[in-house]
Amino acid sequence: MPSSLQGRVAIVTGGAGGIGAATCLVLAARGATVVVADIDLPRARAVADGLARDGHVATAVGVDLGDEASVAALFAQTLDRFGRLDILDNNAAILTPDLARRDLDMASMETEVWDITFRVNVRGTMLCCRQALRIMEGQGGGVIVNTASNLALQGNVIQAAYSASKAAVIQMTRSIATSHGKRGIRCNAVLPGLTGSAAALGNLPPRLIEIVTEETLTPYLGDPMDIAHTVAFLVSDEARYITGQAIVADGGTSIHIPGYARLSEMVAGG
Repeated sequence: MPSSLQGRVAIVTGGAGGIGAATCLVLAARGATVVVADIDLPRARAVADGLARDGHVATAVGVDLGDEASVAALFAQTLDRFGRLDILDNNAAILTPDLARRDLDMASMETEVWDITFRVNVRGTMLCCRQALRIMEGQGGGVIVNTASNLALQGNVIQAAYSASKAAVIQMTRSIATSHGKRGIRCNAVLPGLTGSAAALGNLPPRLIEIVTEETLTPYLGDPMDIAHTVAFLVSDEARYITGQAIVADGGTSIHIPGYARLSEMVAGG
């Protein structure tokens, strides 16, 4: 049986949908009190209300990761209401369709795209980590999971800003694990590939989704719950000896030469 998270308080940023909402559900199901944090407060409230109807303890807080005061307020409200923080899941990132269309190769990309992406994905994650570390140090420990991406480990003809921002998140994770491990704080990163959430699939051309699905080594494309269960493991006592790691959860997409799936079919067919 998976470890219980009873009595622990968790903040999940980007908790209003997709991987974030799934993570809120899994952590709550294991007994954690969940703070659903998102820039879209109405949707965050819908997630928190759903958890409450199922008998879990949850609340919603609006947060803009680009605004330092907003981030500070999120953690202050969590402490005021629950008195502690045991888990931080930095899941939020900026993935608007407009920004995604403009995140091209380095030569073609506008400087604004780089700045916006890093302001949210890197600076926003740093601000949340800093707030959490100060709280966790005072109470003797805690766990942070940062969401990066398998694109942080691969070259791509587009998404130069997003890929670089997620690589920075991995290095931030290692730095935190190194500087705060002896203080009882673990920090890991989870690196999803393309997951079957409405937000992810809705922003991509159908042919691109087909190609990624073909290159996924499992017989199916992962969904938000696959990532949520990975996060739940990393924050549990079962993972107490794991820190500073970048855990790839992409169905094997990033560990083989592109075209492997079609090549293997050819070989099998003689």
